[in-house]
Amino acid sequence: MKNKVLIVDDSPSLRLMVGATLEMEGYETEEASDGEEALKKLKTYTPNLILLDVNMPNMDGLTALREIKKQRNFRFIPVIMLTTESDAMKIMTAKKSGVSGWIVKPFNEQELLKTISLFVK
Repeated sequence: MKNKVLIVDDSPSLRLMVGATLEMEGYETEEASDGEEALKKLKTYTPNLILLDVNMPNMDGLTALREIKKQRNFRFIPVIMLTTESDAMKIMTAKKSGVSGWIVKPFNEQELLKTISLFVK
């Protein structure tokens, strides 16, 4: 059974690039363009890991993280923030909200794969 990753980012090109990288490594991927769409997708799609941007329209990543962690079914799914943000306060807020990891864009594919492999086998 393939590990499933939900990629949440408002950039279609980033979702495409990350999705292609993960699929080449055997992951199944699903995409959402913001936090609201991610929460809708989680009603029918249960990933093993969520990659979540911080800055998105409609619902930002930190709000989406808090909403995801409130739900009993998704509380223990690892969430890695994949973002241009490196602000210490945002990182601290995310840690308090249950984030598992933080990767700053731009990133290299090997760093992404290594970080994901820490949470899903």
